[in-house]
Amino acid sequence: MGRAHEVRAASMAKTAAMKSAKYAKWGKEIFLAAKAGVPDPEMNQGLKKVIERAKKDQCTADVIKRAIEKAKGAISGATKEKVYEGYGSGNVAVIVECLTDNDNRTFAEVRTCFTKTGGTIGTSVSYMFNRKSVFKFEGLSEDEAMEALMNGDADCEEIKTEGDLTCIYADPKDFNQIKAALEAAKSDIEFEQAEIALLPSNYVDLDEEHEEKFRRMLEMLRELDDVQEVYHNANIVEDEE
Repeated sequence: MGRAHEVRAASMAKTAAMKSAKYAKWGKEIFLAAKAGVPDPEMNQGLKKVIERAKKDQCTADVIKRAIEKAKGAISGATKEKVYEGYGSGNVAVIVECLTDNDNRTFAEVRTCFTKTGGTIGTSVSYMFNRKSVFKFEGLSEDEAMEALMNGDADCEEIKTEGDLTCIYADPKDFNQIKAALEAAKSDIEFEQAEIALLPSNYVDLDEEHEEKFRRMLEMLRELDDVQEVYHNANIVEDEE
């Protein structure tokens, strides 16, 4: 079929991966906003704002609906959190956080993503990660963010600039206080990231073959309805739209 077909196929695959990552990001943010309050945007202004931003970013109605339904299940106890650990292609440490109403189904689906792309599941890797509060945003400089934290009596471990974003890293217990301090300083602040996340203590470099397999695994995992978040220590730049 020739070079033109290969280029087109690669372009389509990259576009699909970008959409998958974007939908995963919005799905998680909507889920957390719905779980934090009432899972109804008319009664939960935080959720309503997140949904409005997701729609502007062309997030589909189906992704939004599934995230809200998952939050309802989590609140009612119909679903529970499950965490799977292992290694992806190239010896990349991977942690997959899920929300499920069927342990066997979810484990089988996640295991398939690992095994079909040269990975293995079932080995503990959590010791390679540290849980941190992470904030990334525009609109406040490092100095302004520091002043906001001081005014809000909030502590952090590090403030730095990454590209166009101001970034704050802190202890998980300080998440709510930091978020409130930033919102008090700038009421219309929009967070690129505001979550408690697992950050790797070191990174693994991948050659082209292993990186291709690992990116495929990430795409497969993020297409699963039960997957909420995937953490890893691969030294790659993930595609975002």
